[in-house]
Amino acid sequence: MNPKSCLGFTKCFLFLFNLFFFALGSLLVAFGLWILFDRQSFAAVLGSPLYSLQVWSYAFSGVGIVTMLLGFLGCLGALKEIKAMLLLYFGILLLLFAAQITVGVIVYTQRITLATKVATYVQELIQGYPAQGPPKDPYESWDAVQQQLRCCGWNGPQDWNDPDGSPGDGAIACSCLEAPAPNSTHKSRLALPHGRCPTAAPQDIFPMGCAESVQGWLAENLVTVVGVCLGIGLLELCLLMLSMFLVRNLDPDYEKLLRGL
Repeated sequence: MNPKSCLGFTKCFLFLFNLFFFALGSLLVAFGLWILFDRQSFAAVLGSPLYSLQVWSYAFSGVGIVTMLLGFLGCLGALKEIKAMLLLYFGILLLLFAAQITVGVIVYTQRITLATKVATYVQELIQGYPAQGPPKDPYESWDAVQQQLRCCGWNGPQDWNDPDGSPGDGAIACSCLEAPAPNSTHKSRLALPHGRCPTAAPQDIFPMGCAESVQGWLAENLVTVVGVCLGIGLLELCLLMLSMFLVRNLDPDYEKLLRGL
């Protein structure tokens, strides 16, 4: 391929791909702000707690801002052949790639320690769970976890017993129970009350602990999770190489590239 055409193709690819990134980041920021300012509507439709929606809104906004910044630097740097922007784009992308690898290694090597800390944290939540609702954060988020994963406690319903092992009044959170089936008036499942339900029947309680539910979900979706992570990593490596290729070879008349052949 002609060196000039090769460099032009690289510029065009980086510009179009980062233009897509910029548009995607804008949508993420807009969606995050929409959730933040209209949480009541989302909570009513999705059945999620307000605190969880607030966390998701911040997450969408943060990812969107970073994506917009990368898209802007990549687009303008490739279009205008601004090496400073391309170098900044390369640096930010390299930091993100290194951070992802670091987090993955830490999670894998410290998975037992992390699981122990999560179990301890959940036990503290259960011990401080209010007898009557509505619960405050982060109890509200734990209710959402138990309902969405259809689990109870971390190891099982026995986590809601008293510390001495005997069940006390209102031992089980209402979020551990199967929501009432819909009737002719309500086409969706009825909402459970907040707090604890002391008269819960054993057959209505989710028998599985949330630790087992999380492990089961990971086992079922392991291939998808690994595939997505590898795809993102390979895409980042490709963009890193292309941006550095442009930085090293950009020249108004492409003479530098031609002299190197």
